Amino acid sequence: MQAEIRSIHFIGICGTAMAATAGELKKQGYRVSGSDENVYPPMSTFLDRCGINVLAGYQESNLDHTPDLVVVGNVVSRGNPEAERVLAEKRRYCSLPELLKEFFIRGKRSIVVAGTHGKTTTTSLLTWVFEHNGLHPSFLIGGLPENLGQGARFTESDWFIIEGDEYDTAFFDKRSKFVHYLPEIAILNNLEFDHADIFDDLKDVQKSFSRLVRLVPRNGLLLASGDDQNLLSILDVDYCPILKFGLGDENDLQAVELSSGKLFTEFRLGEKRFQLPLFGEFNVRNAMAVIACCRHCGISDEGIQSAFDLFKGIKRRMEVRGEAGGITVIDDFGHHPTAIMETMKAVRQRYPGQRLWAVFEPRSNTTRRNIFQKELAQALATADFSVIAEVARLSRLPEELRLDPEQLLTDIESSGSKGSYLPDVSAIIEHLLADCRAGDVVCIFSNGGFGGIHEKFLARLAGD
Repeated sequence: MQAEIRSIHFIGICGTAMAATAGELKKQGYRVSGSDENVYPPMSTFLDRCGINVLAGYQESNLDHTPDLVVVGNVVSRGNPEAERVLAEKRRYCSLPELLKEFFIRGKRSIVVAGTHGKTTTTSLLTWVFEHNGLHPSFLIGGLPENLGQGARFTESDWFIIEGDEYDTAFFDKRSKFVHYLPEIAILNNLEFDHADIFDDLKDVQKSFSRLVRLVPRNGLLLASGDDQNLLSILDVDYCPILKFGLGDENDLQAVELSSGKLFTEFRLGEKRFQLPLFGEFNVRNAMAVIACCRHCGISDEGIQSAFDLFKGIKRRMEVRGEAGGITVIDDFGHHPTAIMETMKAVRQRYPGQRLWAVFEPRSNTTRRNIFQKELAQALATADFSVIAEVARLSRLPEELRLDPEQLLTDIESSGSKGSYLPDVSAIIEHLLADCRAGDVVCIFSNGGFGGIHEKFLARLAGD
């Protein structure tokens, strides 16, 4: 197929992974074009530097140059004029995961990191350990690791490390993206119900993860958390080696003697002690997966620890955005009650004795619904003070499916915490300015931009 293709058009090119892949194909000599509704920096700037012509808006005429292949982004649905023309004219098309498999992953040693929580952190940490130890892997990560400076890179290395998203592939392929990634090694950190817009229930999610498990070859390795009960039912296989890691006694690799300092978490695996510049039990499990994978791939414990020592974290994962007036502002991508609760625990470990605020935007397709009505209240109640923003796109959901913010507040306050429901960013900032005091930590949770609340709040604190 590749021999016949010289020109490629991306529908939805401004997605992070789409843009990175398009840039690499351009570098390899393909003629690349693309279109998107959201053409603005930083992706538009990146694509312009790559010399890729990006067309603003979707229209059939964007395909008049008759590309050899059309890559259809995950955001594209039926009714998109370019997708409709592709189908009507029987053009050659594929999804981004299919393209990655055939153009970049096939023939490589692929490591796929999957799980409901911690994928980005684990993939970033694993990639950095490989990079620090001279292996120079290709990678594709759904975040921005500070050490690597980019979320994607394609190299001549034998290794390809990729974050395995369980979200669906495209409108014409409803399987999870990770089934396309040819795993030699698969990492399963955990499994919970999420993405209520595409999965019916927990069993539906487990079915999707079991498809990934079935793809691990006999000469590969499946690394899975033995602490997660939702994973255990899909690990009863004998066609590939399995290593379980975690904190429980039943694991093949068990962490003990966990302790937290101001700058790191320390734990022991057998006789070897590791220090991790991250906090919380979830991150210890993430690190254990990385250690087990790196040992399997021939990296020494000393090489692993040396990389850990220099790891700077990932943007939007417990990222300290700044401090002003003695108040620390943290940005976190958390949008699932378990992720929020575990981040809260980790923040308390890092800032013991300080008052903790949780500011939460219900924006994901799951948290806009009432599926986790009680669980969200339990997670937010672990803060001293909670602020809930207006539920995003609420009018698009039937009333009986909507998250009930007033009930959320009632449940939070019945747990002994204090909560507020405020309509917009301006009102939230005024509320925080009135009630925060020096020493407080404000953790802002959103899987979107949240109206630039972080910069605006810090600016007001600084008196700008």
